[in-house]
This record gives sequence, structure tokens and C-alpha cells, in this order.
Amino acid sequence: MPAQRKNVAISTMALMTVGTVVSLNALPMMAAEGLSLIFYILFATFIFLLPAAMVSAELGSAFASHKGGVYTWVKAAFGPRWGFVAIWMQWVQTLAWYPTILGFSAASLAYCLGDPHLAQSGLYTGMVSIGIYACATAVALSGTEAVNTLTKYSVFVGTLVPSLFIIILGLLWVDLGNPVAFLEQSVQVGGHTVHEHVHPRFFPHFTGLGSVTFLAGIVLMFAGVEVQSVQATAMKKPERDFPIAMLLAAGIAFIIYMLGSLAVAAVLSPQEMSLTAGLMQAFSLILHKFDLDFMVPVVALLITFGGVGNVMAWVSGPSKGMLQTAREGEAPPLLGRENKAGAPVVLLAIQAVIVLILSSIYFLVENVSVAFFILTTLTASIYLAMYLLMFSAAIWLRITMPDLPRPYRVPGGLTGMFFIGGVGLLGVAFAFIVGFFPPHNLPIGNPALYVGLVAGGLCTFLAIPLLIQAFKKPQWRLAVEAENSDSINGNNGE
Repeated sequence: MPAQRKNVAISTMALMTVGTVVSLNALPMMAAEGLSLIFYILFATFIFLLPAAMVSAELGSAFASHKGGVYTWVKAAFGPRWGFVAIWMQWVQTLAWYPTILGFSAASLAYCLGDPHLAQSGLYTGMVSIGIYACATAVALSGTEAVNTLTKYSVFVGTLVPSLFIIILGLLWVDLGNPVAFLEQSVQVGGHTVHEHVHPRFFPHFTGLGSVTFLAGIVLMFAGVEVQSVQATAMKKPERDFPIAMLLAAGIAFIIYMLGSLAVAAVLSPQEMSLTAGLMQAFSLILHKFDLDFMVPVVALLITFGGVGNVMAWVSGPSKGMLQTAREGEAPPLLGRENKAGAPVVLLAIQAVIVLILSSIYFLVENVSVAFFILTTLTASIYLAMYLLMFSAAIWLRITMPDLPRPYRVPGGLTGMFFIGGVGLLGVAFAFIVGFFPPHNLPIGNPALYVGLVAGGLCTFLAIPLLIQAFKKPQWRLAVEAENSDSINGNNGE
């Protein structure tokens, strides 16, 4: 029985992490790159995902008895100011990311409603995104238990099941001799459509940094492996079980992204693919081929449910880290307010307002795919800035705190940490830089506006935590200490 319980704890943590790492909205983005997606996925896996999983496993096991996740790790290395900046960036990137997964969920819901054309409407996408987020916030206010329950089931039903289904359908599509989109192109000859074979390109066609801008978005899709570290203390032996769960989640993410995006790329060419509705486009085409059109609304509903689960998986992790900063006096005590269910009501209210504002981009930008990509790149730039701090902290702590107990260590001693952490740091830095270059394969319009939106958003979100720290007041810590004292006295009185 103890071994059984251990396996359940590991698999539950792995599923929760898969819920934060895997988003099916990434499949069309990867598939749009054709066979080059293999290069991008391998790059993201070996240069980012595995180093991030190993480094966060070491930091998570070293600070398993502490709360706050990346806040605690970076604080130990560089002090509370940069610890607060790190957890702020982790938290605020979710606010820029929510509209992307919500837009994907809205596009899937359009297929469930029987009107796929709605997926191209900015008004529809914006309104449904706001509605779904309102429902997710209501669940979050019910407490962590409700969030974890919904996340666990939605990851399985809305992510793993559709992923396996599209992979099987993609294999059947190829096996039955249908044209493979990334190996053929359609051209019009004399009024007839002719399929011509093309030589697939494994490496991206490099004509400048704008040709690999998608790398930032794809690295983002592998991000989040460290988020559930704040839940590690709930495991009986986090120093042993947490690293196993992290590596298991990384393996599942790699398989889903590689095979799932290849299945979509086999059915749809980049020219006919929508970044928000591409997955449902592929499902519709294949299911129609097999006379299974009646399953399209069912699959759409499952994917929509999975998208809501993705949102819920991100609600608890970063918010708990932000709560910890408020409890330590590094942020205004107001941010530490919780309801009776333990939900961070003020943080959730702030999130709701910001997500509402960011979701309005769907009302303003005519091309939904362009709006989706701008939000994705903004999210990536914010999150990658946090990973720069995380990898740097892991390396610095090995140098300055060599005797810190680390039940799990990145193998190879200090040299191993320099190599693994250094690879992750350089990979993140490269993806961070290329994200500021307008992509060549999307109708961005004004390049200056694109750069301004991404750079301006990043600078704004980075300036806020530094300003909060600059105006930090001693009363914040005193208020927390007084509240803790009242809580202890109350418990003694009982």
C-alpha cells in the first residue's frame, strides 16, 4: 500500500505538471512550421525543458520545506527584491497567457456550436474568452481542492485523450494513402488541383532572426515545469518523489507535442492553418474523411474543457508564490488576503481586470491569429525573463551554498550544474532575443507596432515589481507579524 500511495502521489503531481506544461493550442503553432517543427521541439526539449526540469527538481528538493517556489529560490540566491521580481514575472505572464488559451478554447467551442467561422471573429473570441475566465475564477474562489480536482480531470479528459486521438487519426490518415501536407503542396494547373512533392526542410529557412521568432513561442509552450514545485511539500517524500514526477511530466509533454503536432502538420498546410482553430480544423478534416462528423462537437467540447483546465492549473501555483511575498512583507499585505476557502481573493480580482484588458486585443486586431501570436510572444518574453533568474540562481547557489542539503542534485557536481544550467540559460537568452523580431510568416502589418507592443508590455510588467520594491514600507512586515501573532494567540486561546 505505501508503494501504491507513492505511485499515486507521483502520477498526480506529474498530471498537475502536464496541465501546466502541455497546452493543445501549441500544436497548430508548431505544425505551422512543417517538418521544421522537429527541430523546434528538439531544441525546446533538450535546450530548455530538460534543463528546467532538472534545475527546478534540485531547487524544489533543496527548499521542499519552504513555500513560495521560484520566489524562495531566487531570494536565497539574490535577495528578496529579485525573488519578488521572479515570482511577479511568473505570476504576471499567466495574465498575458490566459487570453491565448482562452482564445483557443473559444475557437474549439465554435466547432461545438456548429459554426466554425465564429473562430475567426474577434468579437466572438473576445466575449467567450472573458466568459470562460469568469467561470474559471468562480471555481478558483472555491479553494485549492476544487482547482486541483478540476485540473486533474481536465488534463486527462481534455488534454491526454484528444492528444492520443489526434495522433491515432494522423497515423490512419497517412496509412490510408492521403496526401501528407508537409511533404506535398497543392498547385492549380489548367483549372485542376495537382499535388506536387516538396523536399521537407528539417532546419528552419534562416533569413534573419525574424525567421525563427516562433522559437520564443514554442519554448513558452514547454514552460511551467517548475510551477507545481509549490505543491511539493504536500508529498510525503518530496526530495525523492518530486524529481521523478518532473521527469515523467517532461517525457509526456515531449511525446504529446512531437506526435500531436506532426499529426496536424500531416493534414493541414501552413497556409490554411489558423493558430487558434488549427487543431479543430485537423480534427474536422480527418473525421469527415472517415464519416465521423458527428464526433466533431464532442471532441471540441473535450478540448474546450481541457483549455479551462489549463487555466485552472495556473491559478494556484504562481498565486501561492505571490501570497508568500505578501506574508513576508515584500508586497502590500492587501495581496495576501484570502477568503474562507483559502483562495487569494485580491490577486484573483487583479488578475480578472488585467485579463479583461488584454483579452480586448481580440476586439482591436482584425486577424485573430496575429492577435494570438502577439499575446504569445509577450507572454514568452515575460516568462523567459523569469527563467533567466531561475537558472542564474541555481548556478549561483551551487557556488555560494555548496553545503545546502539537496536530496536531488543535477548530476556531475558543480561542472554538471554549470553545463546543464548554462545550456538552459543560453537557450532562454536566445529565445528571449528572437521574440522581439517580427515573424516573416505572419501578416504582422506594422513591424514597429509589433515590437512596441512586445517591448512596451515587457518593460511595463518588469517596472511594476521594481517600483513596488522601491516604495516598500516597513509597515508591511509589521502588519504581517501582527496578523501572525494574533493567529497564534487565537489558537492558544482555543
